[in-house]
Amino acid sequence: MTRFTDFETLTRPRTPNTFLVAPDGVCQSADPDQESPIIPMAASDLSRKLRGIVEAEGSWKDLRVSDDGMKMHFVAVSSLLRFKDDVSIEIIPDASDPGHSTLAIYSASRVGHSDLGANRKRVRGLLGLLG
Repeated sequence: MTRFTDFETLTRPRTPNTFLVAPDGVCQSADPDQESPIIPMAASDLSRKLRGIVEAEGSWKDLRVSDDGMKMHFVAVSSLLRFKDDVSIEIIPDASDPGHSTLAIYSASRVGHSDLGANRKRVRGLLGLLG
């Protein structure tokens, strides 16, 4: 059984090598770096689009998806030094409008103190592809 990130209880390290985007109120134990956008897409459609984006990216490996498709995890591998970063996503349907959804994304380096902005760039790039 695969374990996925529990954004409600997520805690972040003191090192600056992570980036978190989440809607207000989702993370009880961590402060997001940026609030998630509302995406004009049903949660199931957003899940399919995200899977396609991740599968098309050559340096993103080992995609795991929950049975309901609302949680994902993959490993981003840097091209130069082959550093591995873990990326977790949870899609959150909009309870008042099934045609909209949002998501939480957490990207974290496995090693090192600083990531030189790689996690931030990755998450913002992924959000840009959804726009």
